[in-house]
Amino acid sequence: MLVHAPSGSFAACAQLFTQYPLAVTHDCADRGFRSMVLMNHDVGPSGFFVLTQVSHDLFVIRSWHHQHGVSHAIRPEEPVSGIVHRVIVDSLPVPRDGALLGWVTDSQVTVMLAAYCRQSATLDIPAPVPEILVMPMAGTNELAHWPPIASTPFDWRLWEYIERGQIVDIVPVLTHGLGRAYWVPSLDRRSARHEDGCVVIRDHLPADDWWVPAGVYMDHWILREGFDAPPVTRLLALPGVVDLARRFR
Repeated sequence: MLVHAPSGSFAACAQLFTQYPLAVTHDCADRGFRSMVLMNHDVGPSGFFVLTQVSHDLFVIRSWHHQHGVSHAIRPEEPVSGIVHRVIVDSLPVPRDGALLGWVTDSQVTVMLAAYCRQSATLDIPAPVPEILVMPMAGTNELAHWPPIASTPFDWRLWEYIERGQIVDIVPVLTHGLGRAYWVPSLDRRSARHEDGCVVIRDHLPADDWWVPAGVYMDHWILREGFDAPPVTRLLALPGVVDLARRFR
């Protein structure tokens, strides 16, 4: 089945880039491309797709894995398949790769959400499927301090919380000074997950309406098992530690 793009798919593509700026990645090669990742487990093998704006009158949608699935150009006045239309209008936008968000409870961030949806540099190497790592501050084990989507972060409520200001973009406060916030790689080198690790905040980081307390923010599954955070000095002595002020500049 074909649908007519002007009143559906093409307009919906443009609206996605306007409505969900936190999902938009700008092409690092400065070709002017913008892209976002969409999730729809009802269509396609992996459930993830990449929507790219090539020019003002051309979008391209493809499956997360290049080798199979959806691949289609979307232009004004051109029809698209029903599957392509469903992917565009019914899919959940994923926060862009590297996005770091905070769940705010009583004006303080108690949980961080880190998005990973990095695509492969070459078409023949499969990329890990997108992931949102939910990292509460160690010591805040009360579920009331955790977002209701902790176990299922790919949820439309994520964007509702962002719109209401209950989930905030914490990247701007991380860039204010070196030596205050760090990404620490996983202690378990056997981990199969591609971006396991934790965030160490050494000093309180204030914003206008909320603040990020100093502490260690860890994967909520680890905290559910009752594990305590290692000492900060031990974490910061590990190889591969990244100062987040440098990373986000």
